[in-house]
Amino acid sequence: MSQPMRAGHGSRGRVSVFKEIGLALDGLDDCFGNQRPPSSPTIAIPATRPSTASSQSSCDGSPVPDHPPRRKRTRRWFSRTRGYIASIRSLAKAVRLPPPPRVPPSTLSTLTHFAILLVLFVLVLPGVQLSISFGATSYGCGGVAARSVRARTSETEADPGVQKARLEARADSPTAACLRWSHQSAVVNGTLYLYGGQARQDELQTTDTWNNNLLTLPLSSTFQIGSPTLKGLPQPLGPPPVANGYLWNSLTSLYLYGGLFSDKPATSPVPLSLWEYDIRAASWKEHASPHTSAGDKSEPAGVPVQRAAEGAGLSVPELGRGWYFGGHLDGYTTPGWSQSIPRLYLKSFIEYTFPGAVNDGVQGMAGGNHAGSDGAWRNITHGGLQDLAGFTDRADGVLLYVPGFGPQGILIGLAGGTNTSFTQMNVIDVYDIATSNWYKQATSGETPKIRVNPCAVVAAAADGSSYNVHLYGGQNLIPYGQQTQYDDIWILTIPSFRWIPVNTTGQSNPPARAGHSCNVWDGQMVVVGGYVGQQLTCDSPGVYVFDLSTLKWQTQFTALSGSNAQDQQPSQQQKSSGAGDLSRVGLSGSYGYRVPAAVQAVIGGHESGGATVTAPEQTATSGPIATGKPATFTVTQAAGVVVTQTGPPEATSTLPPPPTTPSTGPSASSSSNSSSNKNSAPNVAAIVAGVIAGVFALAAAYFAFCAWVYRKQLTLYKNHVAMSQRATMTGAGIGVEKSGLGAAFPPQSSAGSSSRPTHFSSAANASSTGGLRASSARSSTDDLDLMAGQEPSFLGVLLSPRRSLRVINRD
Repeated sequence: MSQPMRAGHGSRGRVSVFKEIGLALDGLDDCFGNQRPPSSPTIAIPATRPSTASSQSSCDGSPVPDHPPRRKRTRRWFSRTRGYIASIRSLAKAVRLPPPPRVPPSTLSTLTHFAILLVLFVLVLPGVQLSISFGATSYGCGGVAARSVRARTSETEADPGVQKARLEARADSPTAACLRWSHQSAVVNGTLYLYGGQARQDELQTTDTWNNNLLTLPLSSTFQIGSPTLKGLPQPLGPPPVANGYLWNSLTSLYLYGGLFSDKPATSPVPLSLWEYDIRAASWKEHASPHTSAGDKSEPAGVPVQRAAEGAGLSVPELGRGWYFGGHLDGYTTPGWSQSIPRLYLKSFIEYTFPGAVNDGVQGMAGGNHAGSDGAWRNITHGGLQDLAGFTDRADGVLLYVPGFGPQGILIGLAGGTNTSFTQMNVIDVYDIATSNWYKQATSGETPKIRVNPCAVVAAAADGSSYNVHLYGGQNLIPYGQQTQYDDIWILTIPSFRWIPVNTTGQSNPPARAGHSCNVWDGQMVVVGGYVGQQLTCDSPGVYVFDLSTLKWQTQFTALSGSNAQDQQPSQQQKSSGAGDLSRVGLSGSYGYRVPAAVQAVIGGHESGGATVTAPEQTATSGPIATGKPATFTVTQAAGVVVTQTGPPEATSTLPPPPTTPSTGPSASSSSNSSSNKNSAPNVAAIVAGVIAGVFALAAAYFAFCAWVYRKQLTLYKNHVAMSQRATMTGAGIGVEKSGLGAAFPPQSSAGSSSRPTHFSSAANASSTGGLRASSARSSTDDLDLMAGQEPSFLGVLLSPRRSLRVINRD
């Protein structure tokens, strides 16, 4: 067993940024000549302190030179001033200036003058203090006394450039890119969010591709793939620029976990924080230094969570949880990890319970207790097969959720591998959420090629009788430096666990890719970005749409109306049947999905479900597949006719209309609904037409068979006629020598002829003129009797095919 994922220690109780740059001014007088009390906050002074002339300044920011003490200087100034005043008075008496005109006394009292001066002092003094440079070594006296210092400050706040950036307006994330890949994505309430990853602005860019851009793509409106309506949100200041992490989502927030830091230029990773984006408030919140909680099959409590990258992530908002499976640790994920130490691949399983959600698997949350404001972490490393050698380390795979089969549903792990090996695709990993155990399940059918970096989504049949995984793209990294990207699509239909290849020949397929994202909404798979190899300079805008019902690539995304916030099938838009029962959760993004004909051909049923193959070909012996069953529902048509009834009667709904695409149009949509309504009840005319068509098909097959028999019999008849003529020329076939020829006509041998063989051959005891075998003569006579000396006719074959078959079989 490989080392479980352990968390690195973040900096705890970090000192203030001001202490690091040495702002201690203890023992100095303040601006009013008062001694600073020793009980006030102190900050350490550096060991090597600059000279007094260079390290002090006055309250107005001007430097203070070395002078005698303040009290002596003040006495000298007053003495000189008194001398000046006495001289002026003497001069005034000598000149005898006329007295100035009498001015009425001011209406402002002395108290009013004092109040104005006080207001000016309060307004001007802070401005003088704010003019002090944070990067200098000299500070005014009021600078430290007036600022409050936070006990913990991150590294980014210590950077003067970041401090300046906080005062400037944040720029919106750029939406245009020549190529983007390895980003994080999530869909919340019909909006696709894209965070970070790597992006090139032109084909020549090789560095500075990491970013922390935050983009949105609304899926509530139709758009063309050539002009998707991407919108750039303000670039966040806190969350780091990472790639190959994951963006968990609840119904109101995004949670950024994991990811790689830049390698060009090389960037040292910082201690892990979980960053939460509040969608309504459009603001980020940092959950610093996360630690694990004790729970079922997990590591002890209090272990710091560590950042992993290139793992398989998944969110289930209805359960209030997110997961991260496998991945790796290296010098671009973990602080202090030397780049000379090889990468460590993982098979651990991180579970994060969103704030306010419940999770019986976490100690202290049993009985309906909710997670706190920072959520709850569980590092599952002992879940059943996880401890065995057959459960391999892996990265760059996918993780998918399927309702049913247990109280909380199951997770499916597909694809992935390491830098030298891959995870098998014919036997896959199944995780039971309720029991926190992993199991193995064999699949059937043609298996996809092993790969890493694919994407996958799941769509549910309306009645829940099948849940179909759509796996797209990926790459093979071996041999090193010659990776091959794929553009194929495969369906793994559950619960039969059958692989079905999707035929996209003749379609406008996107270039093969890896490291892309896939999300499902309104029954359509939205693909964004991906690495496309060296053949393309750009893949822009890099947004593609695949219709999961028709199994065709589309030129636009077609938004449907009538779905709920989770975009579930109408039949699945209800709550669980009881407290704590989460087995009947509707699958998000499946609104409008209809089971494709290619899947129906394998598992039976119709476009709304009704699958007849509901168990794996290789029966499961343990786990949820052996003991559970899928979450099923009742589906009705608009007229109230029940299409499929596999769930409780109250779980009923009508089917949504299929998406209107440029190739189908509204009329095609109407005809599709009409045909669906016809299929919902027995159709006598269709049955009669089917019977008649079947009779005609049988008749046509019989006529074709008789034609083949007739051709065979006619050929045999012509051969016999030719042989009879040849026998007549040689004296009725007995080898009599012709007087005029001087030689006998040799009999034809079947052994030496490449043409159709006859029954004539030379006998071992024949004379020099030849002879005829008795058996051959009998066989020929029987065949002639069967043909009755008449040329066969097609009508005769139709009326008596058995006799004609006897003739052919005797040949």
